[in-house]
Amino acid sequence: MSALVCVARIGAAHGVRGAVKLWTFTEDPFAVRRYGPLLAKDGKRQFEVATAREAKDHLVATFKGVTTRDEAERLNGVELYVPREKLPATDEDEYYHTDLIGLAAVTTDGETLGRVLAIHNFGAGDIIEIAPPKGATMLLPFSNAVVPEVDIEGGRVVIAPPHEIEGEERGETLAPSRRRESGDP
Repeated sequence: MSALVCVARIGAAHGVRGAVKLWTFTEDPFAVRRYGPLLAKDGKRQFEVATAREAKDHLVATFKGVTTRDEAERLNGVELYVPREKLPATDEDEYYHTDLIGLAAVTTDGETLGRVLAIHNFGAGDIIEIAPPKGATMLLPFSNAVVPEVDIEGGRVVIAPPHEIEGEERGETLAPSRRRESGDP
C-alpha cells in the first residue's frame, strides 16, 4: 500500500444520533465521500461517510455503523487517511505535503541544508520546515522566491535562503526584530 495521506479529522459529537463534526483538509470538503473507506492512522479501522452536510467551518457527518452519541464521542480526535494513489493529480506548482516530506533540501549552490520535515500553514501562507543534520529546524516561506525548484523525482527541493541583514556594530548578522523609526537606538 502507498503512503497514507490525512484528509480529515473527526471532532466532537453533534446531536444524539451518531453525527460528528468533521474537519476536512481537502480543497473540496465533500471529496472525503468519494475516496471510499477512510482509514485510521494505524490502517486497522475503516470509516465510510454515510451523510455529510456543510456547517460553518466544518462538515457534520455520520459514518456507517455509528448510530449513537456515545459511539460518536469515542471517535473525537481520530484522523482519517486515504492511500496516496486515491488522490487526484496535482496541478503544476501544487504538491501534497506527503510528497515533500523527507525530500533533501539544498541551497541554490548545492550545499546540503537538511530534509523537509513538514509544511505548515498558520494562516499567512505555507511554511516549509527544514531539519538540518545538526541544530534547530528552519522555518521558511514556501514561496517561489525561497523555494525556486521542487524536484520530487530527484528527491530534493532547492532553497534560496532570504538575505540576512548586516548589523551596524562589528558587522554581525542580525535577524530583523522590529521596524525602527529615525532617532530610535
